[in-house]
Amino acid sequence: MLRRLFDTDFDRTLTFLRVVAGSVMLVHGAQKVLGWFGGPGYAAAMEGFGHLGIPMSLGMLAIYTEFFGSILLLVGFLGRIAALGLIIDMMVAVMLVHFRFGFFMNWTDMQAGEGFEYHILYIAAALPILVRGAGAWSVDRGIAEWFTRHRRTHASADHWDHAHAH
Repeated sequence: MLRRLFDTDFDRTLTFLRVVAGSVMLVHGAQKVLGWFGGPGYAAAMEGFGHLGIPMSLGMLAIYTEFFGSILLLVGFLGRIAALGLIIDMMVAVMLVHFRFGFFMNWTDMQAGEGFEYHILYIAAALPILVRGAGAWSVDRGIAEWFTRHRRTHASADHWDHAHAH
């Protein structure tokens, strides 16, 4: 079961999706946690969630998921869990905030808020990582390879012990 969590092919497309999705979300998370990239910072982001009627615990979870989940995604450690958390984060954002503004982003300042097209694209980028893993050059792949080597080593030793026990 644990091995399945880390198992992933040496797939460069998954790596590309992982790095893009992680980078894009890291900027959003850093806006909320650190106030970087013109973001509000932690206190103001929490206040904003409060104004939306989102409980403090869920606001904290969203902020930390965006920041730390994106870092996990970037390096490909617990990629499936990070992707799942970020997908859920985007789905909740659509349901609680963005759905009422329609599909389109607010490119022309003609609507009261941002639509959900970005969120759908993000989910589409993260979904293959959830299903197939973090891909090439990921910590998960290194762990999966370790499990494979470890299993082979123990299987060989068990076979040798059994064959020479008589």
